[in-house]
Amino acid sequence: MALLEVHDVVAGYVEGIDVLTGVSVAVERGSITGIIGANGAGKSTLLKTIFGFLHPRRGRIVLDGHEIQALPPHAVKRQGVSYVAQGASVFPQLTVQENLDLGAWVFRADRARMAAMLERAWAAFPRLREKRRSRATTLSGGEAKMLSLAKELVTDPSLLLVDEPSAGLSPKITEQVYTRLLQARDAGATILLVDQNIAKAIQVSDYLYMIEMGRVRHHGPRHVFAEQVRDLVRDALLGI
Repeated sequence: MALLEVHDVVAGYVEGIDVLTGVSVAVERGSITGIIGANGAGKSTLLKTIFGFLHPRRGRIVLDGHEIQALPPHAVKRQGVSYVAQGASVFPQLTVQENLDLGAWVFRADRARMAAMLERAWAAFPRLREKRRSRATTLSGGEAKMLSLAKELVTDPSLLLVDEPSAGLSPKITEQVYTRLLQARDAGATILLVDQNIAKAIQVSDYLYMIEMGRVRHHGPRHVFAEQVRDLVRDALLGI
């Protein structure tokens, strides 16, 4: 059974206007599942609905055999789901170390475990180790994005939702972020990735869904999408 199953979900921000019009996806354990499509297709809305920021008007969201579509975000978080939003999601007046400490706060009583979690974060993001005593306001955009990702990965979530990890980043930082996602997958993490960078999403994902106008238009394993990448990029850019 897949770790996450989304069944025929309908959701939107305004009563009577649906952004998702019947989306069904499955995310296998220990995989990266990519969601691609044109701007406005409903990709980010899907993540927000899974995490509880929006509640579906119809459909079910099943995590490890349990329905979660009615839960608020903090309760979804307690189920082991972490969410990395677009842009940086950090506490700007706190230091890098304090941000990571807050990420691991639920394990504060187990100091050895917290120390091990933080050490893994420093190993994965050496630049953050160098700036561990700096306030988050001093970080570059790429460093802040890495801190956002590290803050969510530090607790070893059962499912990591990642929205547009390369948005606004330089190619060098982008590569570092994708490398860290692959490392997390190889260590056993399950990742649902929304990405406008279609070529990169196909490169790192094990399975992909292409969403158009709130519905799944195509889905399949990476090699199927890799054979059609030019057509998929054209369709996403033109919205056809």
